[in-house]
Amino acid sequence: MEFLNAFIVSLQAVWAGSGFSHFTMGNGIMILVGLVLLYLAFAKEFEPLLLGPIAFGCILANFPETGFFAEEMNVMKAINFGITYEIFPPLIFLGIGAMTDFGPLIANPNTLLLGAAAQIGVFVALGLAMVCGFSVEESAAIGIIGGADGPTSIYLATKLAPNLLGAIAVAAYSYMSLVPLIQPPIMKLFTTKTEREVVMEQLRDVTKFEKVIFPLVATIFISLLLPSIAALLGMLMLGNLFRESGVTDRLSDTAQNSLCNIITIFLATGTGMTMSAEHFLTRDTLLIIMLGLVAFIGGTAGGVIFGKIMYVVSGHKVNPLIGSAGVSAVPMAARVSQVVGAKAKPGNFLLMHAMGPNVAGVIGTAVAAGTMLAMLGR
Repeated sequence: MEFLNAFIVSLQAVWAGSGFSHFTMGNGIMILVGLVLLYLAFAKEFEPLLLGPIAFGCILANFPETGFFAEEMNVMKAINFGITYEIFPPLIFLGIGAMTDFGPLIANPNTLLLGAAAQIGVFVALGLAMVCGFSVEESAAIGIIGGADGPTSIYLATKLAPNLLGAIAVAAYSYMSLVPLIQPPIMKLFTTKTEREVVMEQLRDVTKFEKVIFPLVATIFISLLLPSIAALLGMLMLGNLFRESGVTDRLSDTAQNSLCNIITIFLATGTGMTMSAEHFLTRDTLLIIMLGLVAFIGGTAGGVIFGKIMYVVSGHKVNPLIGSAGVSAVPMAARVSQVVGAKAKPGNFLLMHAMGPNVAGVIGTAVAAGTMLAMLGR
């Protein structure tokens, strides 16, 4: 009998210390959310490199009693250090610059306007956030989600609304990952079949000199105009210089592959691990997710609508679909423009034309963030 009592006490102790005894409905909901995101990442291939780590981090965050967030063994410390001290976002921009061909933007500078127009979602969401009771600093950080730029969203939230960093990071990276799901209906809603079928003329060849001088000029001008985003834009342009110089292939390869992949794993998994039920299932967080979606839809719509204006002004030579790529999810948004255009007219090749506004969107979102920081005196 004594042995049996000891055995029962032991079982009770195991149960009391297990996650099952502390498991809540909120944990179950968030684990289900993580599984759905994993399905979208791996089965539907919606940007698995981003969405996969975010989803798995979300699942890990909702196992009770893991000790992940205990002060003495917080696995988030290293990740938080990289975010708080503005290390990760610039390094991601370095990789983006090394991966991205700025040639389409240089060949057709008019697409800068499409990148600027797509920032309308940022300011729409900013206004709505203020109406919902957020401070102007918090609203600015929420609004930048509309640029579909995870690193810039994290960068701005760190400076203006660190208390909302987790929710903003999750919203920004989630919508970046879901670009192929969210954008097409909006693109079709604001365009006619005739507009979607427009075949654009081939872009001119861009010289090596132009490709090398552009990041230098952009770095000098934008950094002097908006010093607060010099780290982001500077690293973006440095990565592109590695790509275009022709003599730094090893650095370019490291920046766009090994380094970028490592930082992405840390940043995306860390973002997912902010999605614990007690922090995520709150009014403010859910409101931020909704406002982020409004911002993203507004940015996509703004780019497409300005694309329609360019379609008319150019004498029907510009396909409005490329305006949707004005959000800065590179190269995801450009690929979506290509896919939707090819469905309307098989064989139509819009990818390189869409890369112009896509690159402009990266720059535009960073400039929007720098403008907010300047206006708020940060």
